[in-house]
Amino acid sequence: MDIYLVGGAVRDTLLGLAVKDHDWVVVGATPGQLEQEGYQRVGADFPVYLHPSSKEEYALARTERKSGHGYTGFEVQFSPDVTLEDDLLRRDLTINAMAQANDGTLIDPYHGKADLDARLLRHVSPAFREDPLRVLRVARFAARFDHLGFSVAGDTQALMCDMVQEGELGYLVPERIWQEMSRALMEPNPEVFFQVLRACGALKVVFPALDALFGIPQPMRWHPEVDTGIHTLKALQIAVQMDAPLDVRVATLSHDLGKALTEPTNWPSHRGHEDLGADLIRQHASDWRWPKKAAALAEHTARYHTHCHRIRELRPATIVKTLNKLGAFRQSDHFRQFLQACECDARGRSGLEQQPYPQAALFERCLAACGSVLPADLAAQGYQGAELGEALNRERVRAVAQEKATWSD
Repeated sequence: MDIYLVGGAVRDTLLGLAVKDHDWVVVGATPGQLEQEGYQRVGADFPVYLHPSSKEEYALARTERKSGHGYTGFEVQFSPDVTLEDDLLRRDLTINAMAQANDGTLIDPYHGKADLDARLLRHVSPAFREDPLRVLRVARFAARFDHLGFSVAGDTQALMCDMVQEGELGYLVPERIWQEMSRALMEPNPEVFFQVLRACGALKVVFPALDALFGIPQPMRWHPEVDTGIHTLKALQIAVQMDAPLDVRVATLSHDLGKALTEPTNWPSHRGHEDLGADLIRQHASDWRWPKKAAALAEHTARYHTHCHRIRELRPATIVKTLNKLGAFRQSDHFRQFLQACECDARGRSGLEQQPYPQAALFERCLAACGSVLPADLAAQGYQGAELGEALNRERVRAVAQEKATWSD
């Protein structure tokens, strides 16, 4: 048997990037041979094995033939007769279709090195169109390598547009869309992921609520960039600069979805977009299988982000009510992630990217003031049951009022 290093490890080595995972292809072997040598099979649909000591993945060379719709509609064929070139031909991009022999020789039948040097993301063969998930993968690689000057090749862009028009992306299941989107959100330039999808029409299929924001105007006084979609992606860039976790990036991406649902005759004003967006997120997150924590933070951010922006104007009772709604007295991490997403929104505006956001600290001070009110002290005064809850809320409001009195204009 012959063993080759393939895929991302070869690509990243040539780019001078750190290699995270090593994937290997085995040519000229059978499953029985690998199992006899102690390899552990982990692939259910095709033979992928873990090395007995390194635990890295080794896959038998294989070919694929389209047999249905979507990313699962394939018949996989593997045998000792499948060549390395056959295996590389089924891959998505030329820069991912290179291999390296044990002696370091580069095997590059589809000119991945040339595309790497030209900074192009190009499909390997027309078989690209058989797997709709590849449209999202190309967009994700664009988000990963944008800072290195990569772009989508024109012929690949055209092919992706054709795939969208043919309706193939409609066969993707929500879980796989979330998987690709969540990975893309953690790339250096996640906004590029959504720009690439929008350019080929895929964003309207996989995230229609976000696609609808482009072209929606906002008041220039508050949003010099005007376009809501552009603002959303600028806010996402701020989230990257802040090294925000995934849930914050999802919340930032979703915070203004309600602006596409407000009455057009009132534009560029969007009164009520907060609740409209939060209700939309609740439904979208359910339909598209978002994790519960990410969905909860996104919904809360959409509903209450303007409360945070206007904290100086809010009555103490409204502040305490909002803290309760955000679960701040029970989940401080959730509350702080909410504040982070609000800051991304505030700074995700043209010319205001470096603007301070003191509202987050003020909200934190309100929470701290509420923390000075101890239920045990009130219980010692004889409050019980519902009366204890009322007294706790009343004293928290009083504490917030005292805190606000210390704020300077």
